[in-house]
Amino acid sequence: MKRRKILMSILLATTMLMSLGACGSEKRESGKKVYKVGIVQYVDDASLNQIESSIEKELDEKGKEKNVVFEYKKYKHNGQADASNLNQIATELVNNEVDIIIPIATPAAMICQNATEDKDIPIVFSAVSDPVSSKLVKSLEKPSGNITGTSDALDTKTLFKVIRAGSDVKKLGLLYNKSEDSSIKAIKEIKQLCKKNGIEVVEKTGTTTNEIALCADALIENKVDAVFTPTDNTVQVAEISIYDKFQNAKIPHYAGADSFALNGAFCGYGINYVELGKKTADIAVDILVEKKKPSQIPVQFVNSGIATVNTETAEKIGLDYSKFKDLCTQVIETKTKKEFD
Repeated sequence: MKRRKILMSILLATTMLMSLGACGSEKRESGKKVYKVGIVQYVDDASLNQIESSIEKELDEKGKEKNVVFEYKKYKHNGQADASNLNQIATELVNNEVDIIIPIATPAAMICQNATEDKDIPIVFSAVSDPVSSKLVKSLEKPSGNITGTSDALDTKTLFKVIRAGSDVKKLGLLYNKSEDSSIKAIKEIKQLCKKNGIEVVEKTGTTTNEIALCADALIENKVDAVFTPTDNTVQVAEISIYDKFQNAKIPHYAGADSFALNGAFCGYGINYVELGKKTADIAVDILVEKKKPSQIPVQFVNSGIATVNTETAEKIGLDYSKFKDLCTQVIETKTKKEFD
């Protein structure tokens, strides 16, 4: 009797396993093609988090529309601004034979490009400020090889006008990480504009949050009239911990993305990162589903022109930003917090 019960239990367990296997087969045979999408975020900051969220949302929506599945949850990673982490992540994605890799920000894109150099894995980068100088592509219009993507290049001429409209600037502080390729072009352009307009420049650079904090102190000691930062991830990460330094010194901090203003800077001027993420995902879908080659897709840009002003900071330093509406396509107000809603 006891033996019979054991046999019945084994039979029941086997039947359940077969049933579960059948359910799994039904899901695999539902007619939906599954694409493995690797997402590599350079560092955890408000702008890049916003881009990643937008990419995921658009992939989900396009998956429903195209009757396919974009599986990214198993293959998304954050390098935390560490090159060794990023190299390990890129290698892992190659070993997992993902169908495409979406690196967010220049350092992540460069490492993923190197990791896939002799592999047939397309790359669609996002938020790369200067793809040509970073040697990701040879041409914006006709990218060569197996890589293309979206750029968050900054309109420094208009941003310079915004800075001068908001502040009487005779001495401008430049705060950035000189190791970030995304910052170099914008800094060079702002320095040229300053020279042309007789504005003195005080330049401070750092590679960590602590170094950036010391740089902020140095700019305050130098009595700059305003501070400019491009789309620099190092300063973005540090912003939430340094903004009150500039507030207390009544020095406006202008930067190349709305996330800086969200984290306490006076004004962030640049592009819509939600739209940038959406464009990035759409390119990936075109490559995977529509079978387009990356070399056939020009690097995509999103129109800049949005000024995001932190009203708490504006009040603290006593600056009027009403003139911004004549220079920008849109002026958005925000208050200090760590992440976008």
